[in-house]
Amino acid sequence: MNERAIPGTMKAMVLTGHGDVDKLVYRDDVPTPKPGRREVLVKVTATAKNNTDRKAREGLYPTRDKGDVTSFAMGGEPTLTFPRIQGADVVGRVVAVGEGVDESRIDERGLLDFNIYADDRRDINLTPDYYGHGADGGYAEYIAVPSDQFHHIPNPDLADAELASMGMCSYQTAYHMMTSARVKAGERILVTGASGGVGTALIQLCRIVGAIPYALSQKSKAAELKALGAEAVLDRSDMSQFEGQVKAVTGGAPLDAVMDLAGGEMTNHFIDAMIFDMNARKDYPRLSIAGASADNVTEIMWTRIYLYQVQIFGVSHGTREEAEQLMDWIRGGQLKPVLHAAFKLSDLHEAERYFVNRGSGYLGKIVIVPDSEWAEHGQPFGLTPSST
Repeated sequence: MNERAIPGTMKAMVLTGHGDVDKLVYRDDVPTPKPGRREVLVKVTATAKNNTDRKAREGLYPTRDKGDVTSFAMGGEPTLTFPRIQGADVVGRVVAVGEGVDESRIDERGLLDFNIYADDRRDINLTPDYYGHGADGGYAEYIAVPSDQFHHIPNPDLADAELASMGMCSYQTAYHMMTSARVKAGERILVTGASGGVGTALIQLCRIVGAIPYALSQKSKAAELKALGAEAVLDRSDMSQFEGQVKAVTGGAPLDAVMDLAGGEMTNHFIDAMIFDMNARKDYPRLSIAGASADNVTEIMWTRIYLYQVQIFGVSHGTREEAEQLMDWIRGGQLKPVLHAAFKLSDLHEAERYFVNRGSGYLGKIVIVPDSEWAEHGQPFGLTPSST
């Protein structure tokens, strides 16, 4: 490893157990990680906050009993152990390299592919885990990660906080929702949870591949979502006439696919909006689901699923191939940041409460910046009194 005046300890926000924000403890004596073979040590400048941070902290990943307090454990045993440093979408600069990594990478600005892959396969990811869960993440001053997953993004027009807002936890999930459901050019795609990180990513990605995104959100966010690329914004506050809303904006045509982050009772409305005219379809109705913000349990008639041949895709993380494609689109300027605000790392409790209680003006991502990096990378994007 090439040492460059790297301190022996660092400041970090440490998750000490399942529970409320009091389980997040800000410490200044955490040992600074050292890069292993084929790893780089990154000095963190910004890390995007994701809803999975809260869900993992609160233990909200049950797969059998709804009331379970459980960790994300697709590979068998839970990999979230305590203490743990959360934060998946990490931006920073390489300050040291481990064995097998060329020292020319030092000083590179990059974005982390947040996955902890079980193997070297590029086209599939069957037992997903991620940095900030199965290994320490970016709510700290330093992080050690695989060199091939820290992607160089030199774009001078993107501030570090903006780049973090384009992190793979949201964008790769969004893209995998689309690839799983075979989203094609010209198709009408409903995006639920459209104002959040995955939703805003989906709107942009649909336009890149030539699909037509329709956003489900609050009316107050319609102008911003249309500016981002949404063809129309449907009102989520009145789902009783949802099929009529869809017909009004599509000219009477059914939705081709739904990218859903809501679940719950809304699911049946989404299916209705895909199957009301099967003669007008060119492919099967497809539902990709990567969240359950409305409810984790949905009652569905299976006859509606198999008779109308509705295809359902469960999505959590994506693949190496998808991450690399997204990095290329970021470098090429096809994807744009949707950054809501930045918070200091020491103010993560406040950021968590703001995230949970966010109001109608919220659009995009919250980014967490180490206190030592705040003046350069956080303060320009801090909340103003009118936005709190």
